[in-house]
Amino acid sequence: MKRIGYRLSDLWHWLGAHRRLVLGGLLAVAVVGVGAYLLVTQVIDEEETEPAPAPQAVVQQVQSDEDEVEPEDLGFPEFATKNTTRVAGVDPVADAAGVALAVFPSTGGLEGPPAVALADDVDWASGIAAASLMAEPIGAPTLLTADGDVPHLTTGALKALAPQGSAATDDRQVFRIGDAAEPEGLRSLEVTGESPAEVAAGVDRLRGRLTGDEPAHLLLVSSDEPAFAMPAAAWAARSGDPVLYVQRDSVPKPTTEALKRHEDTPAYVLGPESVVSKKAFEQVEKAAPGAKRIAAAPDPVESAIEFARYTDGTFGWNINDPGHGFVLADIDRPSDAAAAAPLSGSGTWGPLLLTDDSEKLPSALRGYLLDLKPGYLNDPTRAFYNHVWLIGDESAISVAFQAQVDELAELAKVKSGSGGSVLGPPPGTPDAEAQSDQPGAGANRP
Repeated sequence: MKRIGYRLSDLWHWLGAHRRLVLGGLLAVAVVGVGAYLLVTQVIDEEETEPAPAPQAVVQQVQSDEDEVEPEDLGFPEFATKNTTRVAGVDPVADAAGVALAVFPSTGGLEGPPAVALADDVDWASGIAAASLMAEPIGAPTLLTADGDVPHLTTGALKALAPQGSAATDDRQVFRIGDAAEPEGLRSLEVTGESPAEVAAGVDRLRGRLTGDEPAHLLLVSSDEPAFAMPAAAWAARSGDPVLYVQRDSVPKPTTEALKRHEDTPAYVLGPESVVSKKAFEQVEKAAPGAKRIAAAPDPVESAIEFARYTDGTFGWNINDPGHGFVLADIDRPSDAAAAAPLSGSGTWGPLLLTDDSEKLPSALRGYLLDLKPGYLNDPTRAFYNHVWLIGDESAISVAFQAQVDELAELAKVKSGSGGSVLGPPPGTPDAEAQSDQPGAGANRP
């Protein structure tokens, strides 16, 4: 059965252009606490008695056959709230197409990215490693293939993005990472390997060859525990730092060789001893003296938060105050980390946070977002704001979950005086006492 869904900004324009009246069907706005949908199930040709004024936007068609969905429809997500935006893909393939087209809009005469990286949808490790190719000067978002083929959504996204190659990409339009399928008619370069460590080391060499620069840092993650590795994709897309893989009790040879190749580059191991053991960490230290372990929380949700808070010189997000973007994904869809990575290397440039519950915020995540809740004293237009991208459809992150996130990201009025503030200063807020007009988590901008 065919379904025609309309986004708010173009519905009335479309109806006016066609002079049609919606009859006998359903024209409903379903407000579910976090957003709105308009669904028209039947359209009958008939003269419209009076055009209704409204803003313009896009008409979307959704078919029961998944292959009929056009990737352009994914570029602007189905629904949003005042503080959140959802890329509502049914799987990481759809999420990757939607994110890429949101980061590189394919309309308005704007150029797309010079190249894209392709990874297989079940090969999360290659996808995370490929995220470093998003960082400047390469600028290649990740799209996903599946079952040895290029899905319709990915093919359509490639067509819409129209990568042309550049000097920074060695005139390649596509970088195939791991076992990614090859699209037809595009100049591609392949990075393969027998293991995640070998593929990741190959991506490191590729980026080094294309940029001619040494990386600023090295980030090592587990190839066995995807939930603990997922946040690395966001940092790689932001910084260009390569992601390298270790196992629980050992460091694979390709990773050791990469560490020695970058002997003067600071190395960081992401994850607790239950994921990367003391034995493995000692092996890292032998190849990279001074290596540091970060985000040692035993839970992947808390580990991602620790990484978002972490800073060491020029390494780390250092997100300890309001006024930032965030990306949020489900740990059960690890390839969403690669799909969402371009959002961390553009726009609001935020870290990847995780949830292990699709219906309710984990307590650690709720506490972190509450710490960073923005506020204002007198003028909300001069305040700091938070924004959260949600990755995946309602099977990954529910509507109720989105409502909870929106509330925590909402700008709040801060009460001054001895009566107490609605909000307290979050950890890491600098010079709170010196900024008399900026108490607590909701500072007015100077």
